[in-house]
Amino acid sequence: MQNPFKSYFIGGFECADQINRSGERVNLLKETQHDIRAEEDYRLLLELGITSVREGICWSEVETDKYNFDFSEVLNRIKIAEKLGIQQIWDLIHFGYPEDLYPTHPKFCERFEALCFAFVKFYKENSSQPLFVVPINEISFLSWFSGEARGTAPFAHGSGWDIKYHLCKAAILGIKILKQKDPFCTIVLVEPRVSVHNNGNLSEEELFKINEYQFEAADIIAGRLCPELGGDESFLEIIGLNYYWNCQWLEGGETVYWPDAAQKRVALNKLISDVYLRYKKPIFLSETGHFGIGRVDWIEEISEECLKVLHQGIPFFGICIYPVTDRPDWDNLESYSNCGIFDLDEKKNRIPHLEYIQSIKMQQIKRAQLTF
Repeated sequence: MQNPFKSYFIGGFECADQINRSGERVNLLKETQHDIRAEEDYRLLLELGITSVREGICWSEVETDKYNFDFSEVLNRIKIAEKLGIQQIWDLIHFGYPEDLYPTHPKFCERFEALCFAFVKFYKENSSQPLFVVPINEISFLSWFSGEARGTAPFAHGSGWDIKYHLCKAAILGIKILKQKDPFCTIVLVEPRVSVHNNGNLSEEELFKINEYQFEAADIIAGRLCPELGGDESFLEIIGLNYYWNCQWLEGGETVYWPDAAQKRVALNKLISDVYLRYKKPIFLSETGHFGIGRVDWIEEISEECLKVLHQGIPFFGICIYPVTDRPDWDNLESYSNCGIFDLDEKKNRIPHLEYIQSIKMQQIKRAQLTF
């Protein structure tokens, strides 16, 4: 597969819409005002040479009543993107679902199939651009977050596997609907890429098993695990890996910190190449970024690691800088972390982080100069 993305660097817009630990619905598209400032945001990215973006529809927002959908706000972003030449990758679930649903609900899969059917029909009627879809963002994280950490509905503990199984079931059914209605749409599987380190108390076999958990969702969707759900290798078309500073930790929870002067962390190029060896599918970094003054050093290190991946001959499609604009904490919407290409003031005006922007431009030049 040739690289289908229009730009090597991709802009990611935070679109989480789950119910938080206080029982309140969050919608970060609205909190950051991207829903009403999409054209401004896209023009800012165009100035940086970024022409591909990750977006989300917010299922909790578009399903106005059971099986009834209103994609008018999504349509506005599609039309702006077409006008400006922006390519969009669409998340259907980015941690949120309607308030009467949760992954193990008897009607969850049926309702998700209906969402997939309605969205692909709507998209084909309103866009001439190829469709890229992330059916469910980070199944591994969402199953832990909702089924072990009580972070969102159903606020469970000890249910991570059960929720993962049902999210994968929904994803497989959704992919089948999407492919039936649009055989040319591209399915993007986005999962966290982590590395759990030995705390000194584990055997190599135990450590290996713990690190295998992160691959269960992809293995199920590929039909390698739980074949009764109907997964298939063809459902893995592009693999997206989400990677942040806290994606490496000692078993038990202590982060293997970055910057990594002691070089205790596993190099990102190895983490990516190992996934390629496992699945033999094209890969991109679907989320990465840092906060505060660490943003510049982070993107420079990540970019260098990704160049190493390209030198290995791996089909590596790009780096999604996440988020484009700063965003608030899910459980405290007053707390921002200064993690965007653009920070936000009290009126949500976009404040460019000039050093970060300059670094991104330099990394684009390095990528453009790369020859094989």
